[in-house]
Amino acid sequence: MLGAALLVTLVALVIVVVWRPGTPGKAAAEMARAQGDADEVRAKAAKEAQAVLEKAEQEAQQVAAAGRAELDEEGRALRDDIRTLREDLERREARLAEREQRLDAEMRRLEEWQGRLAETKKALEARRQELDGIAEERRKVLEQAAGLTAEQAKAELVAAVENQAKRESIPIVREIENAARAEGDKRARKIVTLAIQRVASEQTAESVVSVLHLPSDEMKGRIIGREGRNIRAFETTTGVNLIIDDTPEAVLLSCFDPVRREVGRLTLEKLVLDGRIHPQRIEEIYERSRSDVEQLCVRAGEDALVEVGIGDMHPELIALLGQLRYRTSYGQNVLKHLIESAHIAGIMASELRLPVEVAKRCTLLHDIGKALTHEVEGSHALIGAEIARRYGEHEDVVHAIEAHHNEVEVRTVEAVLTQAADAVSGSRPGARRESLEAYVKRLERLEEIARDKHEGVEKVFAMQAGREIRVMVKPDAVDDIQAQVIARDIAKQVEDELTYPGQIRVTVVRESRAIEFAR
Repeated sequence: MLGAALLVTLVALVIVVVWRPGTPGKAAAEMARAQGDADEVRAKAAKEAQAVLEKAEQEAQQVAAAGRAELDEEGRALRDDIRTLREDLERREARLAEREQRLDAEMRRLEEWQGRLAETKKALEARRQELDGIAEERRKVLEQAAGLTAEQAKAELVAAVENQAKRESIPIVREIENAARAEGDKRARKIVTLAIQRVASEQTAESVVSVLHLPSDEMKGRIIGREGRNIRAFETTTGVNLIIDDTPEAVLLSCFDPVRREVGRLTLEKLVLDGRIHPQRIEEIYERSRSDVEQLCVRAGEDALVEVGIGDMHPELIALLGQLRYRTSYGQNVLKHLIESAHIAGIMASELRLPVEVAKRCTLLHDIGKALTHEVEGSHALIGAEIARRYGEHEDVVHAIEAHHNEVEVRTVEAVLTQAADAVSGSRPGARRESLEAYVKRLERLEEIARDKHEGVEKVFAMQAGREIRVMVKPDAVDDIQAQVIARDIAKQVEDELTYPGQIRVTVVRESRAIEFAR
C-alpha cells in the first residue's frame, strides 16, 4: 500500500512539472530532479515493501508454528482419550463376561431346583391322595357308627354351636346393652325433651270436608239459585262439591285438594257476605279468592322460613311450602309438622355438633312433595326430591328428602336426622291418629310374628295399643337364656317387617308353677 501511494505522488509531480509554464531548460532540469526523486521514492518504497513482506513472512511462520504446536497438543489429548475409552471398554467387557458366567451358574442352579420341586410336588400329590383315601374311609366308618351323613352332622353341629354361642353371648350382650341403653336413654331423653318442650303446639284434626256457617237457612235457596244454576256454576268454577242438607244454617264443602277446598270456602263466604249470588259474580269472587289464597300460601311459607331461621329459598318452593298449611296427615297439619320437625332436627344437630341450618333445611322440605301428590303420581318423597332438585337445592337436601322413607339408601347424616325428627314429631302423643283397620292389622301381625317359628311359645298378647308384645313360653321347653334369645329374635323380626311410630317392647314370660293337692 505504501508503494502505491508513492507512485501516485510521483505521477502527480510529473504532471505538475510537465504542465507548469516556464522555460524549456528549466523544465528539463526539473524533469531530471523529478526523475531522481521518483527513483529515490521507488527505491525507498521497494525497501519498505521488502521489509513488510519479510515481516509478514515471519509472522506467518510464527502462526504456522503455533498452529502446529496446538494441533500436536490436541492430537496427544485425543489419543489419551481414545486410550482411556478403550481401557474402560475392556474393563466393562470383562465385567459382562464375569456376569454372564454367574448368570449361567444361577440358571443351572434354578433348573436343578425346578427339578427337585417337581419331584417334591409329585410326592406331595401322592401323599394327598393317600390322605384323602384315608379320610374318606374314616368318614364312612364314622357315618356308619353315628348313623348320620357328613352334611347332617355338619348341620347339627352348626345349629348346636349357633345356639350355644347365642346362649353364651346373651349375658355379655345384655351387659353391653344395659350400659349403652342407660347412656343412650339419658341423651335421648335430653334431646327429645328439649325438642318437644320448645316446639309443642296444638294439633287440630282436619278432614276433606269444610263447614261454612250461614246467617240463616234462607241463604241456602239463594246459593242453590233458580233451577240450581248457582250451585252448578259454583261447583264448575271452583271444582269443589257443595253439599246442602238439613243441617241448620250450615253447608259442607268437599274436595280432596285442600287448597282448592279453601279457595271454594273463601269464595262462598264472600258471596254470602255480599249477598249477590249469580254465575258471573261467582267467577269474579273465585278469581279474587284464588289470588288471596295464593298470597296466603306465600306468606305462610315465608313465615315458616322465618320461624325456622332459614335464609333464602326459591319462590316456587316457598309457595308449595305454604300450600301445606291446608294439608293434613293422619290429622296432623303438615306445615306445622315440618316446622316442628325442623326445630327438632336443629336441636339434635346442635347436640351432635353438626351444621344446624342444613339439618333444618332438609327437614323443613322433606314433605314438600305432599303439595303435589294429588296432581303427580308417585311417592311424595320422590316427588319432593325432584322438585327440590329442579329449584336448585343442594344434593344433600335432595337426598334427605328422597331417603326419609327409605325409598333410597340413606348415605348422609342429615338424612338420618331427617328421619329421626320426622319420627319424633309424628309419634309423640296426640300428634297423629291411625285408622282402625291399619291398627287392627298391625296388632294381628305383631302376634303372628311372635307366635310363628319360635319353639316353646304358648300364648302371645299384643298390649298397650300395640306398643308391647307379651309372650308366654313353656317353662319346661325354654330356659331363661333361651327366653332372651326368643325376645331378641322377635324384636329383630318386628323391626325388619313392620313400620310403626315409637318403639315396641317385647316381653317373654317364663313362669314355673308347682301344684300339689293335700288329701
